[in-house]
Amino acid sequence: MSSRSPLIIDCDTGIDDSLALLYACASPEAEIIAVTCVSGNIEARQVAENTRAVLELAGREDVEVALGREVPLVRPLEVTPETHGPRGLGYAVLPPPRRPLSARHASDLFVAEARRRPGEITLVTLGPLTNLALAVLREPELPRLLRRLVIMGGSYRSPGNTAPTTEWNIHCDPEAAKVVFTAWETAGATAHAGTAGTAGEPGAAGAPATAAGGLGLARPLALGLDVTEQAKFTPEHLARLARRAGTGPDGTAPANPVVRFLADALHFYMEFHGRYDGFYGAFIHDPLALAAALDPGLVRTEALTVDIELTGTLTAGETVTDWRRVWGRLPNVDVAVEADAATFVERFIERVGGLAADRSNVAS
Repeated sequence: MSSRSPLIIDCDTGIDDSLALLYACASPEAEIIAVTCVSGNIEARQVAENTRAVLELAGREDVEVALGREVPLVRPLEVTPETHGPRGLGYAVLPPPRRPLSARHASDLFVAEARRRPGEITLVTLGPLTNLALAVLREPELPRLLRRLVIMGGSYRSPGNTAPTTEWNIHCDPEAAKVVFTAWETAGATAHAGTAGTAGEPGAAGAPATAAGGLGLARPLALGLDVTEQAKFTPEHLARLARRAGTGPDGTAPANPVVRFLADALHFYMEFHGRYDGFYGAFIHDPLALAAALDPGLVRTEALTVDIELTGTLTAGETVTDWRRVWGRLPNVDVAVEADAATFVERFIERVGGLAADRSNVAS
């Protein structure tokens, strides 16, 4: 196995997804196998264009980008241009991508790569779970074939950001989330039934916790809003990143295409948060999840049973979490309950600022 962490990133590339992609490209321990695209923040075909353009901005035209399912499993498609802009990247404009899309479908890619490298790959989902649901329906062994699943999604002990109790990624395709959470719970129960042991220990920093019985099945790590909203990126942080890159805060003096992209994308995002969240800055949800996939020590977790509400009149899409263990079911998720957001933000500034410095001679 490589000393680097093999990653597949499944995203709905809006503003914070693009920052997560830049963070992955800037992280020497990340081996990016592929990036896959799903509808969520914006339609999947625009996601695919944004994803390839951001990777090319980072100098990673070599990374395979695959399109997945373009609509949710059951519900009508919803997108959020008011949050991410009409094309998903705020005020930023990037050149059209040069590399064509992969011929593979995202779900087929998940299965094929996990079979090719069993127990090695971490799948990071930054959007709705549509593509992953299709993959586990096709290959029920996928939870065992992956090293780990890391999910940005859910609202476990905080208000939602879409409805009072629901978070956007789960809200967009709750049926897909139900398939995924059930698949890991079923795999954990099967593993547990084959051993004399008890359920896995509560999650902690370091190696993935086993779902049951120590058979190598890792519970997904889920970062919900209560931890991702600790990761606030402010204009002061952007100015520090620009200084690390050797340019001004807007990336124009001297010219730096990465900083210019960040300034234009984040300007839109910060205006949105200023209107709706009471501060001029941005929650950078997806980069924190990506960072935790590479360094689980950034978060503290608790092993819990989580299910998805599908039919509630007011609560469809809620991540219902059994904090008191009243269900008596095995834990199926390591829910992040605390994050070292300060360390993460410093790391983001250093890494993405360094990437920007390396790309300073690239024409914008």
